[in-house]
Amino acid sequence: MEQPKPTEPEVIVSMRGITKRFPGVLANDHVDFDLRMGEIHALLGENGAGKSTLMNILAGLYRPDAGTILVNGRPVSFASPREAINAGIGMIHQHFMLVPSMTVTENILIGLEKPRFRLNLSAYDREIQALSERFGMRVDPRAHVWQLSVGEQQRIEILKMLYRGAGILIMDEPTAVLAPSEVDELFHTLRAMTAEGKSIIFISHKLHEVMQISDRVTVLRRGKVTAGGRSAEGITREELARLMVGREVIFNLQKKPCQPGNVVLKVEDLWADNDKLLPALRGVNLEIRQGEILGLAGVAGNGQRELADVITGLRKARKGRVLVGGEDITNQAVSKGIRRGVSHIPEDRTHVGTAPNLSVTDNVVMKAYNRAPIGRGWLFNALAASNYAEELRKSYDIVAPNIETPVRLLSGGNLQRVILAREISSAPALMIAMQPTRGLDVGAIEGVHRLLLAQRDAGAAILLISEELEELIALSDRVAVIYEGQIMGEVNDGNVDEIGLMMTGSRQEQIRSAEVPHG
Repeated sequence: MEQPKPTEPEVIVSMRGITKRFPGVLANDHVDFDLRMGEIHALLGENGAGKSTLMNILAGLYRPDAGTILVNGRPVSFASPREAINAGIGMIHQHFMLVPSMTVTENILIGLEKPRFRLNLSAYDREIQALSERFGMRVDPRAHVWQLSVGEQQRIEILKMLYRGAGILIMDEPTAVLAPSEVDELFHTLRAMTAEGKSIIFISHKLHEVMQISDRVTVLRRGKVTAGGRSAEGITREELARLMVGREVIFNLQKKPCQPGNVVLKVEDLWADNDKLLPALRGVNLEIRQGEILGLAGVAGNGQRELADVITGLRKARKGRVLVGGEDITNQAVSKGIRRGVSHIPEDRTHVGTAPNLSVTDNVVMKAYNRAPIGRGWLFNALAASNYAEELRKSYDIVAPNIETPVRLLSGGNLQRVILAREISSAPALMIAMQPTRGLDVGAIEGVHRLLLAQRDAGAAILLISEELEELIALSDRVAVIYEGQIMGEVNDGNVDEIGLMMTGSRQEQIRSAEVPHG
């Protein structure tokens, strides 16, 4: 007797023919998307593909120009996020919306109509505690947000939506700021939620995580669906990348064996404060040689930005030394570092990396304006500058109407190419690359990786600061880990477990002497 086929889970969200235009941009072009009960549905796409726009429509932040949305079989049209939440849909954004001075419970209760006048906080603490335990999220309801790690703060955002009765959660790049162990905990939580019938839309650009956590995948490219609701089972990372960018992407670039030369960067007992005048670096020691990449791993906010700033002259050190090629450049002008061959790919492309209102030409000649043939003494050769810019535009595949286009009009990927063109064309002895691929699609990431490895092979010393652990391990010859402004240790074998433990505060010597239990 033939066995009956298992029925597919009920479709609880159906988006059909969704179209959304912004001035000069068709963000969503007749997009179809559906979500089933109890599933994790990944939404993939390169930068500007339209995935955030689509989810902002579902979450009530935007209204579509055309198309229909059904939730539990009923047509809906949300005018605000509150209406979406009332329909059981909650969005957890990449940047958390919490009040640091308030407790976990107080943050979860913000914006609710009840309690209005009288607050029995201890009773609500117990409710939040029970909810967190139900989904395997360890959090102290009485703790203040400023006391918590990034992973714990993310749990509050999830609890906030669950407490409001959301059965559908949209998660925008939820692993972007988490350590590997915190990612594992998040995935455990997501599985616990789907086991109770809740449904999750998982927006990400990390293909290995999508393959690990999702049941189905939808891919957007230039506002259109290239793969709609495909089962994640059996799909390869290479296939997902091709669907995202429209061509084959090489993930494992061949890296030549490291042949380190003389020491280029030496950081000795470096101390510095952050923007709030609190200690950000506490006795950092590093050394990078010619022809090698030192990766710096760490959860965001552990001193990475301050270290890059001090090395490049953008921030004063309180104590210690920075030596480039044996010369002490500590607390010297940025120009002195540039003369010593220091190049900088900053985290903030718009406010630090470029002058937004100036043209592509003006931005790429910022380090070459006083060198022949562009500059001779007080004279500036505009034709030579234009020729130089045009050459770089072609070499680095900068997509812009022309070289006189203000860089504020460029996409994030093209803005990054302008910075890379300027910094690499100066033939640096030392390159500080801070989040060089953040926000880029897999095709652009491949290009940046090729450029960094080419500089390494040309003899440059590179400090690669990234929150993408896979990127660090693939490109780096050594990986150092920073936690609360201190170096926890260094590995050269890509040991992810060891790196992950150091990222959460365990010193390498403790791990290796088994004082910190694994797992």
